[in-house]
Amino acid sequence: MSRYYCYILECADGSLYTGLTTDPERRLQQHTSGRGARYTRSHPPVSLAVVEEHLDLVTAMRRERALKAMPRRRKLELIRLRQAGAGHVTEKEEHA
Repeated sequence: MSRYYCYILECADGSLYTGLTTDPERRLQQHTSGRGARYTRSHPPVSLAVVEEHLDLVTAMRRERALKAMPRRRKLELIRLRQAGAGHVTEKEEHA
């Protein structure tokens, strides 16, 4: 059974890129080598800031859509919480 991952990349210019994949490390390598999304060709990624695992594609796609709709400030807060060791962030914390 495949697992799906939503991810947020931090790019060299400070921008953020959100995507969906079945293999985050492979996808990061694709973005880094210029074979990923058009956006990351001109905004090279520097780190895989957030990775969230999902058991099915529908759930992962819904989450990707929600992440892309988040304002930058909320994405940065999510990154901060994840890097601080908060493995699972509740929706309430995410919206704070």
